[in-house]
Amino acid sequence: MNLMICKDKQECGAEAAKFGAERIRQAIAEKGECRIILATGASQFEMQEALLKEPGIDWSKVTMFHLDEYVGLPVSHPASFRKYLTERFVEKLPVKMKEVNLVNGEAEDLRAFCDELGAKLQEKPIDVAFIGIGENGHIAFNDPPADFDNETPYLVVNLDEVCRKQQLGEGWFPTLEDVPKQAISMSVRQIMKANTIVNTVPDARKAYAVRITFEGELCTEHPASVIRLHKDCRTFCDVPAAAELSKFTRDLCTKK
Repeated sequence: MNLMICKDKQECGAEAAKFGAERIRQAIAEKGECRIILATGASQFEMQEALLKEPGIDWSKVTMFHLDEYVGLPVSHPASFRKYLTERFVEKLPVKMKEVNLVNGEAEDLRAFCDELGAKLQEKPIDVAFIGIGENGHIAFNDPPADFDNETPYLVVNLDEVCRKQQLGEGWFPTLEDVPKQAISMSVRQIMKANTIVNTVPDARKAYAVRITFEGELCTEHPASVIRLHKDCRTFCDVPAAAELSKFTRDLCTKK
């Protein structure tokens, strides 16, 4: 089982960043470039902070795409994922990335934008996808029941109430009514095409999601369970996030 249970969220983020950085350096060494996907949300704070400090990465050879964005939310809004990635990661790099591709949820024609960005995404393989899992078990904004078969790279999706309540609970919005009801999301199939997936899932709020991902039925009602089929996916969680796993699984996966 490619799951590591760390003592706390700082160690969880550091271990995930270390593993992902190794894959980035490897891709650059082999191909002269690396293409990555970055996620957002509170689960990614420690991982991205640690990734910024990883030595030996030539970020000028890295092209970045990101997973999802709310429909209609201005880039100036505190919950904007474009704002999150720009301020928390892109602007903190020592050099400019080769290319930064952000999802524009304010596009006048959402389908045309998704098709254009999706075509760029599919030009070459993605080397490393940094993702997380939502409280309802979603990956990106693919809420249950997720579509495991759609080959379209980016989808316009409706957000379920559990997903929207998570965004409220994390403090991104003042009320549930303020949380958008739609988003642009990278599809499950597209995420699974990445050569490596680095899945960072700290916090007790994610305990149910971690359990259904690794011990629940592999099905569309448990979207993240699909990562069990990936050839090179490693999940990093902390002790609170692993609380609902069986003792056998916890003993097997706890970082020594």
